[in-house]
Amino acid sequence: MRIAKTSTLSLLAAAAVAVAVPAAASAAPDPTDSPNEAMARAYIDALVSHDASAVVFTPDATRVEAGLQTGFNGPQLANDLNHGIQYRVVQGVRDLAMSESGDTVPTRYLLDAGIGDRRLMTVEIVETFELENGAIDRIVATISPVSLS
Repeated sequence: MRIAKTSTLSLLAAAAVAVAVPAAASAAPDPTDSPNEAMARAYIDALVSHDASAVVFTPDATRVEAGLQTGFNGPQLANDLNHGIQYRVVQGVRDLAMSESGDTVPTRYLLDAGIGDRRLMTVEIVETFELENGAIDRIVATISPVSLS
């Protein structure tokens, strides 16, 4: 028997085809962020806003989620943030904590997901951003369920 691996957000996205979700909370800009922290924050904000215009990726940027590569280049990652069904279920992010070590920005935050005004789940996301010259080059994410609503 073959078992398909699917992320938690992908499962919710399948249930939310063509459903618009209002943005409840975002990772609003923080004037105390370093440039690398600001870029990580812009990415996290784009998960909610579906507007990646403030996010800069290297051309060959990658994203790995739960050990599976889900991002293969910068244009695809930006397109996913703008139009990806997997992100349409994102209602908001909260409790964002980040730090910086050189060109690496580790983050931890809670993400609420659901359909319409109904929250279905909260997940904790631990995401590490590696940047080159101010652009995101690699993202490694781990997603853990926190609660079902």
